[in-house]
Amino acid sequence: MQRSDESAIHSSILAEDGVFRLTTCSTSLWFRTTEYGHLEQLHYGERLHPDQPVDALAVKRTAMVGTSVAYREGNPSYSLDTLPLAWSGIGCGDYRHSPAELKMPDGTFSCDFVHVNHRIHAGCLPMASLPSAYQDMGADSSGVQTLEIELQETVNAVILRLFFTVFPEADVITRRAVLENKAAKPLVIRRLMSLMMDLPNQGYRLVTFDGGWIKEAHRHERPVTHGMHVIGSTTGNSSNRHNPGFLLAETGATEAHGRVYGFNLVYSGNHYSAVELSNGELVRVQTGIHPHCFEWNLQPGERFETPEAVMTFSSDGFTGLSRHFHDFVNRHIVRGDWKDRERPVLLNNWEAHFFKFTRGKLLRLAHRAKRLGVELFVLDDGWFGKRNNDTAGLGDYSVNRRKLPGGLKPFAGRIRKMGLDFGLWFEPEMVNRDSDLYRAHPEYAVTIPGREPTLGRNQLVLDLCNPAVRSYLVTQIGAILDEADIRYVKWDMNRHISDAYSPLLESQGEFFHRYVLGLYDLLTRVFRPRPHILLESCASGGNRFDLGMLCYSPQIWTSDDTDPGERLAIQHGLSHLYPLSTMGAHVSEAPHQQTLRDTPLTTRFNVAAFGCLGYELDLKWLTRMEKKEIKRQITFYKEHRRTLQYGRFRRHETGRSRQQAWQCTAGDGQEAVAGFYQTVSHAAEGTDMLPLGDLDAEARYRVETRPQPVFIKRFGGLVKHLLPVELNPTGWLLRLANRMYALADCVERYEARGDLLQTGVRLNSQFIGSYYNAKIRLMGDFGSHLYVVTRMHPEESQGVKMKGSTA
Repeated sequence: MQRSDESAIHSSILAEDGVFRLTTCSTSLWFRTTEYGHLEQLHYGERLHPDQPVDALAVKRTAMVGTSVAYREGNPSYSLDTLPLAWSGIGCGDYRHSPAELKMPDGTFSCDFVHVNHRIHAGCLPMASLPSAYQDMGADSSGVQTLEIELQETVNAVILRLFFTVFPEADVITRRAVLENKAAKPLVIRRLMSLMMDLPNQGYRLVTFDGGWIKEAHRHERPVTHGMHVIGSTTGNSSNRHNPGFLLAETGATEAHGRVYGFNLVYSGNHYSAVELSNGELVRVQTGIHPHCFEWNLQPGERFETPEAVMTFSSDGFTGLSRHFHDFVNRHIVRGDWKDRERPVLLNNWEAHFFKFTRGKLLRLAHRAKRLGVELFVLDDGWFGKRNNDTAGLGDYSVNRRKLPGGLKPFAGRIRKMGLDFGLWFEPEMVNRDSDLYRAHPEYAVTIPGREPTLGRNQLVLDLCNPAVRSYLVTQIGAILDEADIRYVKWDMNRHISDAYSPLLESQGEFFHRYVLGLYDLLTRVFRPRPHILLESCASGGNRFDLGMLCYSPQIWTSDDTDPGERLAIQHGLSHLYPLSTMGAHVSEAPHQQTLRDTPLTTRFNVAAFGCLGYELDLKWLTRMEKKEIKRQITFYKEHRRTLQYGRFRRHETGRSRQQAWQCTAGDGQEAVAGFYQTVSHAAEGTDMLPLGDLDAEARYRVETRPQPVFIKRFGGLVKHLLPVELNPTGWLLRLANRMYALADCVERYEARGDLLQTGVRLNSQFIGSYYNAKIRLMGDFGSHLYVVTRMHPEESQGVKMKGSTA
């Protein structure tokens, strides 16, 4: 979208006559102070010219609403319950859900915060205890500013500061709150949100990303009706049940068109978001720390800061909104040596071995991986203590010498001599009762005195509220990382938190939040001195996929489910909120361990390619043709890695629920990679259309299918009808042929201008049970193809007319 006023880039925030105008490249957030000092929400959406009055945006208070409570005697039409607000309190007539539930120093729950001051700061203001977005010092950082609004409680000596940071180029505004107790008595925080905002009802649909283990982040949507819709987590982490990010879309919004709002939270613990439609047709949006079991005692002179909330808006549909989030995460959340850096192709040994491996098995697997083009070898669970199964050893980070004679250092040296980097798995936040650590320090585990502890995956949680626990882990993990020159860490967490209790806390209502603060402290102390290490966060897959972890971990293991049919839904959902550069995506064996579904090796790659590619299978049992195909896959991925990890991502609408289409376009527009996927095939399929976008309408492009094999076994008994002699389709001869040979799938080639291609490319017919030939696309169930779109140079395109061919 074009900027409506170029000069506003240099001043993202304008404050004049009680009106605050916050501006990004294509959005505006406006609010003002009322005559009583409350913050009245005026507009959030399309960018507006700043030099105009706001009267047309304001809710008109020309009549008193029946049963409403007037804020002040003599002004019956001023009721907080009917005003669109940017913050609200309790006890003054607003009966909608409040962002703050505070037991004030005077013993009441009434709170009424009014404006007393404001300041505009250049850049971002770092937070004291929590990670937050930062200002990229590159060219895209111009105009980043922070508005600080100071609100005073009208009776108690309590200050609330609201911070709005504007990231113009990313079209994102962040919000957070800091509460300061200046009274002589303590106050108790039971709920304090990071963001609250009222929007006029436009027939919104609430879009959330929900699921569970091995089915994370499935997209769900429902209309916003009267009452309150809540999503959140009470598991101790951001959870696989409900991602912290959610969207509000106007009726009729599509991937490419329509008004959509997006919200997220830079936090890895219990989160809470609510969308409430009032009887006055105002939609209240809130997000922050979950009030479940939360109670924070704020002593005189102390401050409490909420996590940072993130919001963005697009009138270009869901894909337009996603691009704002993607740019923001890549520029202002991910940091350190791995920011904007291409991720290596890795092989993880977990699905190949589980706990049953030897030094020799690992080295042979690494040799095979290197020959196929892998760049990083990752040793997963089972290398330490008595970790021969999941009942023992967690917490004891001493090398298991039976499995690795000589220790990690010489083993890592052997891996590096092959030309591979070496990575290692840890689960630092957990402990088994059958471990030396637990026997020496049972007080380190999270348990409640007098209660039998509950277990998850045979393990207990370590008390990260305890500084001694964090120091132990920093020492143990740091020593291993340095000794073996580790270049990658997979940081796992395989259970939810229960029995929430720490003997170090006087108020157990602080436990969940202090645990997260302890986690962030631990990550900082381990990885800040070692910025060269690529950290991949994991929590039984995507159980902690959030912006808080991405401040430390440039990529996150998306899901323990590597079935591409399931990954289509998981990665599709997460792509609304997070860029592909943050998603770990692996090719594994089939039938898949999570679903028993048998999927083509080509589709496993074609889905995983839209993310940070890895492999997780025992290469020893692959056929000659499978190894050849994987080598081609890795070569292709490396050639297009920059585009696939950092390109402009687009989800296309295909018109068929069983088909999906994705596209990544390079930042310079010179190439794009598109994926076309089918989950279930139907008999006598009609014509398929490959949707394309983000092309220059006047430029000429070449579109070509990535060549891929179709293995003979996929045809089953049909093979015998193609041969001059009858052979057993499951016999040894055809099994041998399947290991040595494969058919070539259909390759299509087209050349045309961008305007034509963006109307859609009609593809060759799928296999429909008859008339097999080389021009047939062999899709079937869970079939797919990748297409490379290359911009042609002028000398190539001279005189070129639209043409197509099939190899």
